[in-house]
Amino acid sequence: MSKRKQEDQELESDDGDVSLVDVDFDFFDPNPEVDYLAIKRLANQLFQGDAEQLQVHDLTDLILSQPRVGTTIKCDGKESDPYAVLTVLNLQRHQDRPCIKAITEYALKGSGMNDKFHAALHELLGPAGLQSANHVGLVFSERLINMPVQLMPPTYRMLEEELRWAVEDNEPFRFSHYLFISQTYRLSSEEAAELEATASRSKRQKGASKPKQEGVTPVHPEDEEIAQFATHIVDFPYTNTQPRDNESFGLDTSLRMMLVPAERFPQIVQAIAETYPAPS
Repeated sequence: MSKRKQEDQELESDDGDVSLVDVDFDFFDPNPEVDYLAIKRLANQLFQGDAEQLQVHDLTDLILSQPRVGTTIKCDGKESDPYAVLTVLNLQRHQDRPCIKAITEYALKGSGMNDKFHAALHELLGPAGLQSANHVGLVFSERLINMPVQLMPPTYRMLEEELRWAVEDNEPFRFSHYLFISQTYRLSSEEAAELEATASRSKRQKGASKPKQEGVTPVHPEDEEIAQFATHIVDFPYTNTQPRDNESFGLDTSLRMMLVPAERFPQIVQAIAETYPAPS
């Protein structure tokens, strides 16, 4: 059975376009029998050229091994592929898994671009931190690019409830911090100007978002709300990436990492719900 359904609404996609859609979105627990390939594709989408070194096959297995925590979003029933997934993994509890070893090392290396972030993360995930009672929850949140951001408030609310229930059942989901790793993109000034010109020529609905300007922008709009509660934020490039040439048009993508004290997680859930309510 699905957890909840959201259907037939006017929704805003991640790129800011607003349009009428006629889609039923169902929320399900992760299902190891049918979700493996789709979740692995989402992990590849997030980590791109670094996916292989981060052992995304093992990461997918780990996500699917804890069906009581986490949510997938589907449009065609339980047996269909998920279009989005949100879950949390305990980095201390699973420190011996190949994927967690790789991601922990990757995160520590990425945080090196910010001395204060690196010091804080090393205290939590260095050799001493991995043996401490302060556990870090890695938030894995990824979805197809055209999925509406308004699906995230109920998904985060469900995750908050599931984490609370897991702690009440003495499962290893009591965290001191949450670590978010997500994707960002950058447009050149020429690309930003071209997008703005294209938007001004089109018939956009009233209240639609303006094109993004030059600068680093999160792929997931809700990351802007999460950032408000982070003690440390760092943007860092992929280890393996192909530079764009002067003739190509696309997105320069990189990663953003945010460290949030666990007691602020309910505030994140509330902020996302207030910023992206379901349209009436």
